[in-house]
Amino acid sequence: MSKLSHYPITLDGLSIEQKCQEIKEYFHNTFTLFEKVFELLKDESVFYKKSEPTRHPMIFYYGHTATFFINKLINMKIIQKRINPDFESIFAVGVDEMNWDDMDEKHYVWPKVSEVKAYRDQVKILVESLIETMEFSLPIDEGSPMWIVLMGIEHERIHIETSLVLHRQMPLEFIKETDDFPLCTHYGRAPQNEMLPIEAREITLGKSKEHHLYGWDNEYGVHRESVGAFEVSKYLVSNAEYMEFVQDNGYDREEFWCEEGQEFLKNSGVKYPPFWIQNSDGSFSYRALATHIEMPLSWPVDVNALEAAAFCRYKSKKDGVEYTLPSEAEYMAIYEHSGLRDIPEFHESRANLNFYHYASSSPVDEFSFGGIYDVVGNVWQWSRTPIYPFEGFEVHEAYDDFSVPTFDKKHALIFGSSWASSGNLIMKHSRYAFRRHFYQNAGFRYVITQTKGSETDEGYESDSLVSQYCDFQYGENHFGVKNFAIECARIASQYTSNKTKALDLGCATGRASFELAKEFDRVEGVDFSVHFVQVGAKLQEEKKISWHSVEEGEIKNFKSTTLESLGYESISDKVSFWQGDACNLKPNLDSYDLVMATNLIDRLYNPRLFLDTIDMRLNKDGILMITSPYTWQESSTNKEFWLGGYVDENGDEVYTIDSLKAVLQEKFDLIHTQDLEFVIKETRRKFQHTISQVSIWRKK
Repeated sequence: MSKLSHYPITLDGLSIEQKCQEIKEYFHNTFTLFEKVFELLKDESVFYKKSEPTRHPMIFYYGHTATFFINKLINMKIIQKRINPDFESIFAVGVDEMNWDDMDEKHYVWPKVSEVKAYRDQVKILVESLIETMEFSLPIDEGSPMWIVLMGIEHERIHIETSLVLHRQMPLEFIKETDDFPLCTHYGRAPQNEMLPIEAREITLGKSKEHHLYGWDNEYGVHRESVGAFEVSKYLVSNAEYMEFVQDNGYDREEFWCEEGQEFLKNSGVKYPPFWIQNSDGSFSYRALATHIEMPLSWPVDVNALEAAAFCRYKSKKDGVEYTLPSEAEYMAIYEHSGLRDIPEFHESRANLNFYHYASSSPVDEFSFGGIYDVVGNVWQWSRTPIYPFEGFEVHEAYDDFSVPTFDKKHALIFGSSWASSGNLIMKHSRYAFRRHFYQNAGFRYVITQTKGSETDEGYESDSLVSQYCDFQYGENHFGVKNFAIECARIASQYTSNKTKALDLGCATGRASFELAKEFDRVEGVDFSVHFVQVGAKLQEEKKISWHSVEEGEIKNFKSTTLESLGYESISDKVSFWQGDACNLKPNLDSYDLVMATNLIDRLYNPRLFLDTIDMRLNKDGILMITSPYTWQESSTNKEFWLGGYVDENGDEVYTIDSLKAVLQEKFDLIHTQDLEFVIKETRRKFQHTISQVSIWRKK
């Protein structure tokens, strides 16, 4: 058993003291393992190199998991004070090629490795203290503060694996071998693959909130599906089996590649899998984590989803039988057929996962589960199913961008875990999805099935609040009240003289950002919630958005709009959307002629952090426009940070506008105030009618 291996903890138990000790050991193991992953980098200069162009330098990933802890603890008001606001901004987001991930290296000044290491040590001490002192009850559930600690631990375990993939994509001269990551040393001839029958069955996907193991939001809920009888390959596709596709010029034959696959080939120029190395004589060797070895023909091939699907088309033509990747429900049928049990009944020694045996793949005929090999472990298995929300899906408020951005039909589910998977990654109900051109420790197996079409995402916004805001910003007006986003942009433009660059802070689904682009040369829309940011980005990229409007109960009216119908086609390239924290904005968000903070101030966890620094984001004579109905609530802002809506110790009533004047008067002149009403539809017969106060401030 590897000293790096550690089994996931359960959420239940009989003793708080014992559970604290379990969580502390789990945290230490996770933290140490993550550090050891980065010890593979040959020297500190490698931290500032990229494994490939669409990724940040490795220093970002080294700092990212620690800042995740702090940002989530701040967000959930478990702690009040940041450790390093700069780090907690620059290391916050940028891991999945999303439109709102800022990958422009000119916007970053990366710190020294020693500084990030010291920061990580500070975070470690803080989390240890929280584990020891935090009040919680058993079983731990989503509402528990300890859930946020577990969220940080499981998040770091994800990045243990994804960082290893990035290291493996680095040139070998940048990586060093260590004793902590031993390779499998046996790799002989590959077995001949064959098809095995799986009986028809009813599959229920998803788990309940009472489940005994930690879960991400997309795992909860229910999806039921009837799976007809099908056949599955006994083994994962080995390097030997895939070799025939490569040697038959499979990468040069467009007939085997979908449109997305052809685009991938055009952009990448690849002719064989990423960890194969072509020798001078045309043969291949293999890139393991930190060394080159002879081609392990019996190990599973590492490919992306596009390559896996192309192989299936190739094999279909060759054999005269239609092969495809399994669907999510079919994979679960294979799992159930094999008799697998979930943690803790299942032990990691039975499979190549959790670093228990190796820090590499192993032969595809080493670990059997009821006659089907590597149902779990060795490498992840690509599916043909784009990730989608189950019925009853709910976002966890602490991490609203874990799943929702991937419900875009561009992210395919992977199943079964790999040798580098641990924690939630090796659980039965885990659901992870990656873009089809991404490389993970992933391969595939194939099926022969009569079931077609596994895409359940209809393209409409799945989140009810997001749909409500789409309707608010892009739908019809009600009771004669004008569109709030359009009116905000109009008023802001009216009071701004220079119109080079504007920041729409709290941009929600992006309508005001596009409206500002009619007047400004450049507009940046920023919102804390990826749920909202992705709508504007989607409208910009796909030129259409769709949502639902609740009429009554479960009756919904489905709506859509287009970039063209809104009149934004000619200006959309002037707008960019980013995820960001108004209390801790990235340094590159500056030099604005206008900052429009829309219905934001009373939803910030510490509004003074925003007000005390926003002047530094504005040019001379720049305009700050604040709109808010001042509906302070402790669920958003601890009462000690409220700017108004309370009676002070002298018995005086404190109103927000007066606090704004007191805070901003040194740096700003108040030049205008007015009321601006808006109406949000909840159902056909229920509406929110609210009045925001608009205050316009000119920087002195």
